[in-house]
Amino acid sequence: MIYPDTENEGNSSAGRKDGGKRDSKGNPTKRASAGRASTGGAGGQKAQLPSKEDFSQWYHELLMTGEIIDNRYPVKGMCVWFPFGFAIKKKVYGIIRELLDPDHQETLFPLMIPENEFMKEAQHIKGFEEEVYWVTCGGTTPLDVKLALRPTSETAIYPMFKLWIRSHADMPLRIYQIVNTFRYETKHTRPLIRLREITSFKEAHTVHATWEEAAEQVEEAIKRYSEFYRRLAIPFLVSRRPSWDKFPGADYTTAIDVIMPDGRTLQVGTAHHLGSTFARTYEITYEAEDGEQRLVNQTCYGISERCIAALISVHGDDRGLALPWEVAPVQVVIVPILLGDKERVLEVCRDLKRTLQADSIRVELDTSDERPGAKFYKWEMKGVPLRLEVGPRDIERGVVTVVRRDGEKLALPREGLACALLAEAEKLQVELFRRAEASARARMGEAASIEEARALAGSGVALVPWCGEEECGHRLEEQVGANMLGQPQYQSFSPAACAVCGKVTEKRTYMARQY
Repeated sequence: MIYPDTENEGNSSAGRKDGGKRDSKGNPTKRASAGRASTGGAGGQKAQLPSKEDFSQWYHELLMTGEIIDNRYPVKGMCVWFPFGFAIKKKVYGIIRELLDPDHQETLFPLMIPENEFMKEAQHIKGFEEEVYWVTCGGTTPLDVKLALRPTSETAIYPMFKLWIRSHADMPLRIYQIVNTFRYETKHTRPLIRLREITSFKEAHTVHATWEEAAEQVEEAIKRYSEFYRRLAIPFLVSRRPSWDKFPGADYTTAIDVIMPDGRTLQVGTAHHLGSTFARTYEITYEAEDGEQRLVNQTCYGISERCIAALISVHGDDRGLALPWEVAPVQVVIVPILLGDKERVLEVCRDLKRTLQADSIRVELDTSDERPGAKFYKWEMKGVPLRLEVGPRDIERGVVTVVRRDGEKLALPREGLACALLAEAEKLQVELFRRAEASARARMGEAASIEEARALAGSGVALVPWCGEEECGHRLEEQVGANMLGQPQYQSFSPAACAVCGKVTEKRTYMARQY
């Protein structure tokens, strides 16, 4: 299901290091300048992005040309944020903080985890043991205890929970942090999607008295994540991961996936019910109201900068980024059309900028020497939602020409312009989601057989009848040649025959190739 309304419910590719185009001999083509597209000066000549149909090349080129991420740092799988990309990230993570802060407390735990604490939870560690970076020396002195650079923070946080939790009055405890994590990826890395340093990992950890209260918190986490992606105008799928693909140490995992333009899915959020697994390992207990000592129940849930990869990929087009109003570093750009009385045009543009800024709109006035066509290209590439063009004729008529990022063009009166622009921003948000949803739905289909599932999962997501048995699940993955995302949540289905064993079932599973 795409874009579920949880309000009404009961309650892991080859990326080139240069990231760009290549000539007929396979050599990187020369850029105008690092991370910047050439607008070419005279005649508005500009370097074109590859077509989005060639998604991999388009994605890598846009990250550089749109000044999001520079992938040329000399450590594989570690990237540098351009200031413009970092500004997008700040806006996106501002939404996350807004959604969590009412009942979560933001905190910060150390990066390094002692080996003896890290190795306590065997099932959890088995899921990460091949990905851990170890610090073994301080200067030239070998350490008595090796230190792990966190791949995730359960083993750093939960020894402290043992000290913090004493009685039922200490719960529920809800904290989160936004930190970098390190994983020694052996697969091909891809900026924002598969990295060795995840620079912006939001992980929340909660503690509850009962298993049922923790289950309610998982549902609440999915509800917050659903709101987060709604505000980014991104359609998504919610599924319960199969038992062999849940978070190591969890009772179960619920995940959010986005269908990318090439039909693969990207996991962009997870919520894990941990039960008492870690509480047992780290001896996290509380005194119940009856005086008994009992193990706590826990959850954890996370989002990384993959959310920005999805934002860029879902909404971007052959002209560049297309950003929702809320997260665009520049919401409005004013481009003066300098004909006739140029000083008069500039005076009106400066006045417009002041007026819009007074209404808390993030606005830029482009007074560079480039021609209008080159300016239009530059700001379209950066995904600015609204462009204002102001020339002598516009001034005479008391209007400005407004061009939305989706191509809609109209004239609006200068009087009351801020309110009118906010209305256009709302329309643009609706159109961004409409287009994204149509694209996602076009890549989904129901399959009654292995053959149909194989055809659908080759370029999108197949919804396949599955009895729920692990043996049939593994056979599905093997025969379809795709990953099982898991059972769709918040939906019901008619009885159908399991695509493997033929047993009648009301269960379904999503199947797709994953990043």
